[in-house]
Amino acid sequence: MAEPHDLTALEQAEAIARGELSSLEVVEHHLRRVDALGDTVGAFVTVTADQAREAARAADATPPGERGPLHGVPTAIKDLTLTAGVRTTFGSAAFADFVPPVDADVVRFIKAAGLVSLGKTTTSELGCSLYSEGLVAPPARNPWDLSYTAGGSSGGAAAAVAAGLVPVAQGSDGGGSVRIPASLCGLIGYKPSRGLVSSGPLGFGAYGLPSNGPIGRTVADVAALLDVMAAAVPGEPYLPPAPPAGGYLGAARAAAPGRLRVGRFTAAMLVDEPVHPDCVAAVDRAAALLTAAGHEVVEVPPPLGPQVWPLFETLWYVLALTPVPPEGEHLLLPLTRFMRSRGAAISAGTLTTTLGELQAQVRAGVRRTAGCDLLLCPTLSAPQAPVGWFTQGRTPEEDFDRQRRFSPYCAVFNVTGDPSVSLPVSTTAEGLPVGALLTGRYGADATLIATAAQLERSCGGWDRHPVLWRGVDSANVSGSGVGRSPR
Repeated sequence: MAEPHDLTALEQAEAIARGELSSLEVVEHHLRRVDALGDTVGAFVTVTADQAREAARAADATPPGERGPLHGVPTAIKDLTLTAGVRTTFGSAAFADFVPPVDADVVRFIKAAGLVSLGKTTTSELGCSLYSEGLVAPPARNPWDLSYTAGGSSGGAAAAVAAGLVPVAQGSDGGGSVRIPASLCGLIGYKPSRGLVSSGPLGFGAYGLPSNGPIGRTVADVAALLDVMAAAVPGEPYLPPAPPAGGYLGAARAAAPGRLRVGRFTAAMLVDEPVHPDCVAAVDRAAALLTAAGHEVVEVPPPLGPQVWPLFETLWYVLALTPVPPEGEHLLLPLTRFMRSRGAAISAGTLTTTLGELQAQVRAGVRRTAGCDLLLCPTLSAPQAPVGWFTQGRTPEEDFDRQRRFSPYCAVFNVTGDPSVSLPVSTTAEGLPVGALLTGRYGADATLIATAAQLERSCGGWDRHPVLWRGVDSANVSGSGVGRSPR
C-alpha cells in the first residue's frame, strides 16, 4: 500500500477530501520524514512543526465547499521569502534570528488555499549563488546522490520535494534558482511570466528578474500550485498576464497545446564553451518527444551570446546589495562580500546604461526567434556538481565564474520575462537526473504548461524516486552511491 508521501500533491488532497486521510495525518507523516531525512539532504533551515499541526487541524475543520485542489497538503516556504512570525534568515548568519512581521503575498495565498507549511527551506545567502551551502543550515544535497549539490538558490525546496519531505514547494527564481535545482534533483521547476506572481509586499521588483515559482514532481502538481500563487495584487510593478479559462491546472490536465513551432539550440549563451554531452542528449530526447507529439522542431541561433555577460554581471553585483545590518556585514560569506563590493562600486549612470544595453540585446534576440512558439535548450551546461565544487579552494571570483559556466542558459529568460520550465527528461549513465529547458512566449504560460504535461504523458511520467525515498536506513548518507529506483 502506498504511503502518503508516495502520493502526488493532488492525490494527497483527494485522499483528504474523501476522508481516507486527514490533513493532520498527512502532515504528521511528512514531519516524521523531515525529522529522519531533513538534515541528511539539508532541506530545512527552520521546521515549524507546531504551527503545521495547528494549520492542519484548521484545514480539517474547513467545510468541503471551501476547499481547493491542494487543501490540507504539506508544503514548505523558501527561506528568502517573508513569513510572519517564523524565523527567516535569507540564508545568512547576518539574519540568523530575524522574524518578519508580515507574510509575502505568495505566502498569504498559500495559506489561504489551505496548504500547510512545514517550515523554511535552505537557500543560498541572500539568493546570491546557484548552490545552497551557507552557515545557518547543512548544505542542500541532491537526494539522488548526497555527494552532489541540490543547487540553489531554491536548493532546500528541491531537496525536500525529491526526498519526499513535501510533495510541492515554493521557490523563487532570479537567474535560474527554481529551474537549476529542479534539473539537478529530477523535478519540474517553473518560472512564470514576469508579473504573473506577486513579489510583494516589499521590494522594487529587482528590474523584473525574479519571480516566485513552484517546484514539484508532476506537471499537474506544479500547475495547481501556480494557480494558488498567481493571484492579482494591486500595486505590483508589472502587469500580470491574464490567466487561462480553467486555470493552469486545467491546461495541464488537458495537455493539448496544439501544434507548435519549437526552436532548438544547445550553444551556451553566457559563455563560449562546449556543453556536456548528457545535457545535449536531454535536449535531443525532448526534441524527439516534441516531434512525436506533432510539433515542428527547428534549429535556431541562441537569442543571446557570450558578449552580453558583462551586462548580466553588472546586474548580479547590484542585486547583491540587499540591505544588511552594519553589525552583520562581517558574518557574510566571501562570495556575498565580493559581489556586494563590486555592486557598491557601480554608479547609477553605469547601471542605467547597462539596463538599456541589455534591453536592446534582448529585443534583438527575441526578434531572432520570433517565429517560434517555444524555445528548447539545456537547463545547465553539465548534469551535476559536487557539494563544495564552486567554493572549496576557490577565490570568490573563481566561484562566481564557475557558476556562470555551469548555468549559461536560465538567466537569459529572467531578463526577457518569458515563462520557462526545467523538465526531467533524461538521466546520466549512472541514473542521475538531467533536465531540459522549455521556454514559452511572454504570457503564454498555459501553452507552456500544456506542452510540458503532453511530454510528461508521452514518456510515461517523471515521478521517479531515489532510493533515499524509502527512508534514512536505505540511503548511504555518507556520500555517493545512494542509488535510484522507479516509483
